Amino acid sequence: MSKTETKAQGRTDAPAGLSPAAEVKTAMAGFMSDIKAFHDDINSRLQQQEERLTMLDRKSLKTSRPALAAAADLDAPHQKAFEAYVRTGDDDGLRGLTLEGKALNTAVAGDGGYLVDPQTAANIASVLASTASIRAIANVVNVEATSYDVLIDHGDVGSGWATETGSVSETSTPTIERISIPLHELSALPKASQRLLDDSAFDIEAWLAGRIADKFARAEADAFINGDGVDKPTGFLTHPNIAEDSWAWGSLGYVATGTAGDFNATNPADALIDLVYALDAEYRAGASFVMNSKTAGSVRKMKDLDGRFLWSDGLAAGEPARLMGYPVLIAEDMPDIAADTTPIAFGNFAAGYTVAERPDTRILRDPFSAKPHVLFYATKRVGGDVSDFAAIKLLKLSIA
Repeated sequence: MSKTETKAQGRTDAPAGLSPAAEVKTAMAGFMSDIKAFHDDINSRLQQQEERLTMLDRKSLKTSRPALAAAADLDAPHQKAFEAYVRTGDDDGLRGLTLEGKALNTAVAGDGGYLVDPQTAANIASVLASTASIRAIANVVNVEATSYDVLIDHGDVGSGWATETGSVSETSTPTIERISIPLHELSALPKASQRLLDDSAFDIEAWLAGRIADKFARAEADAFINGDGVDKPTGFLTHPNIAEDSWAWGSLGYVATGTAGDFNATNPADALIDLVYALDAEYRAGASFVMNSKTAGSVRKMKDLDGRFLWSDGLAAGEPARLMGYPVLIAEDMPDIAADTTPIAFGNFAAGYTVAERPDTRILRDPFSAKPHVLFYATKRVGGDVSDFAAIKLLKLSIA
């Protein structure tokens, strides 16, 4: 008897009394069923092995991500922890959160506030950079110290012609000026009701970033122009201004219009031309006009001798207007047209004015001082001052 027949006889499901042909057919059906089950088992094992390999590949790719991608993934826990702190005051997530082995709130105690999440901080920085402030055209630097020093070489190394056999005489030594810009604490205190904070549909990060950025932007804009340097940046108009013919380092030179409190009635644009060329050529290439809206309304009516307007609006969205070919920054904190004021500044502010700031913004939640509202005390360290007195000139509405 064949092995197939023997197996067929040994199967319990083989009916008794079948003919040899029927027994062979039944045995073959059972054999094919066993082969199919074996094939299905092999496919299942292969699929499980492929899934394991895929999981291993994902883990290896995750551990080999670039540093920027890893940092982006780690921002999410901080954002959730920061949102919990803002909404409920729960700071457990911020206290225990680490980033690459370092505490995110390093050197920031609970009673001094916590660093805002990276996305909120970026929103605030973006708004500050886009506002109509001297910041938009000044030199902005990030520092970790309490002050920033600017070294200005406003002298010149001496030179001379030398002959082949003659001796070379000693030349003069350049003069180095050090300007120290201290950082001051800029603060904002927006508030919201606890009921509003409890509303999960309320975008707390966007609201907080907008309110803080608005307060910071307005305070900065005024300080960079009119600040007295006491617990705030020093504005460029705070420094002494003297007639350009007598200008000296430490003051800003001005050009007079020749008329007290106004432009010259006959040739009003002449003073603007004198202002432009009072600035050295090395600064003019990157120079801008700065004035407020009222002054701009008067200046844009001026024409040259051929009847052409000196003012031209920007040709594209976001492009500044131009006066005599130079961009105009509308800064509302500049003085209005009045006797002996300096309503227009012209200069290369990237060289002439420096804004120094710490890149972090901190938030302290106060649910007690203004019940039923919650106060958010936001702070940022920023300073500013003139860094090159030769790079900025003023137009003064005076006789001389």
